[in-house]
Amino acid sequence: MRAIGIFLTFLGALAAAGEALHIDFPTARWFFAASRKVPWLHTGQGGGGIFPWFGWLAVALLLLCGLTMILRSFTRGPRNPLTLRRIRRFREIKRGYWSLVILISLGGLAMLDQVVVGKRALAVQYKGAWSFPAFLPQDLKNKDFGVTGESPEAPVNYRKLRKILRESGEGRVILPPVPYDPAGDTLPPRSRPLVLREGIYHESGSRKPFFGLAAKFHDVDEARIHLRHTLRNGIISGPVDGWTPDGTPVYSAEFLNGKPVTERYNGMGTKEEFLNLETSALRALRYHPAPPMPEEGNWLGTTSQGYDVLAYLYGGLQVNFKAALIYLPAVYLIGITLGMMMGYFGGWFDLAVQRLIEIFSNMPFLFVVIIFSSMVPEQFKGLPVILTILVLFGWMGMTFLMRTAAYRDKERDYIAAARVAGAGTPRILFRHLLPNTIAIIVTLVPFTMSGLVFALTSLDYLGFGLPPEYATWGRLLNDGLANLSAPWLVTSTFTVLVGLLVLITFIGEAVREAFDPKKFTYYR
Repeated sequence: MRAIGIFLTFLGALAAAGEALHIDFPTARWFFAASRKVPWLHTGQGGGGIFPWFGWLAVALLLLCGLTMILRSFTRGPRNPLTLRRIRRFREIKRGYWSLVILISLGGLAMLDQVVVGKRALAVQYKGAWSFPAFLPQDLKNKDFGVTGESPEAPVNYRKLRKILRESGEGRVILPPVPYDPAGDTLPPRSRPLVLREGIYHESGSRKPFFGLAAKFHDVDEARIHLRHTLRNGIISGPVDGWTPDGTPVYSAEFLNGKPVTERYNGMGTKEEFLNLETSALRALRYHPAPPMPEEGNWLGTTSQGYDVLAYLYGGLQVNFKAALIYLPAVYLIGITLGMMMGYFGGWFDLAVQRLIEIFSNMPFLFVVIIFSSMVPEQFKGLPVILTILVLFGWMGMTFLMRTAAYRDKERDYIAAARVAGAGTPRILFRHLLPNTIAIIVTLVPFTMSGLVFALTSLDYLGFGLPPEYATWGRLLNDGLANLSAPWLVTSTFTVLVGLLVLITFIGEAVREAFDPKKFTYYR
């Protein structure tokens, strides 16, 4: 409890400090970023007049919960021997224990945020001065680093800036390990070198003749094509098209066995001058979705929108963890509170809440999501809206379990003793009744999280989930099934999705066995 309290307090303090000092700390920046992005999570108009009340509310809750847990860890009595035996039993179940270690490690990796994945540089040294763009709330401009040839007010392309500073020797750029944003960072078509062996072009590292499109580039990084060829059996055969450095089409031809059959040229200068321009060597051209190209930095390839798959998967992992951190407390707070009140009070309150549950349970979940998706304006859509819908339908299962536990325990001696001692209803429910049902709660948490991941993935796959600016596994799975010629999309998505669900399932099975009341009914 003390460790969790310290973590929550540190996260809340980091978020408040980042907002006050205008620094984007990893993960801590999300509260205020979401508050500014979603219109109904802030008040005011304009950049300077916005008050991100949701961000400050989240900070207050984090600090309150964290400090409370720290104080409780010092004032509580000795640990319950039964709880210690359950924890010891859980650690003995190696499959569940190591699954929990891996899941916590993934959560820590997701919390590193822009330090691991992002297109903004972690640090830039330019003319002896250092700047840290990834931790600034605003984008730096081309003019800040002397980038010419482009709009001086445009945001910096740090991947290009790294190449410029490396060639000029004026500085250096330190990028994240995956230098792409999960979404919104559309890459140009990818390419890889071709090797000429005995008059036949082969893809680098392959012995088979190359089939497909190949190109010579004015600029490889920006995919500005000079000549685009069609290769069959490693020989240029088929249409050839040519463009000037500014993208104007000026050349077309038809080749057969490496020789031109017909040619047309309508550009400035002579055809020979155009064909002899200084360009890159012939490279295999891969339009999106492009296959994995480790030498180009795309370890798992790209999506049909031009996003890096590895960065997109990381963004989906972040979305799942963020959703779980909001969804689980909300669902369990509503379900536990109403369930204990239903079982403890009974009577008309129990009947009224049961009728309410029947109404919610008979609503078709998918239809409600479709209706909300069509009714909510585009600027209001986001993770809070989807989580609100999921919470409205997710609290009912926990309510029935807590209701049963409250009916069972409310006539027991410890509850009667609390009443005689003058304890009020909230104290009886949360200080006496709730601790005796902790096994039910802890056992269900992993399975609730797996249900949340599955629900988010399903809604995004069907197109009724989060908007496109969020990286989601469901949308990536849909993209893969729509492009069966790009098997790396489905394979990577299926692997991470099933892997995460298997980890959570192993944890749930271990927790259920460790907290089984039949195993530890009496102290030894």
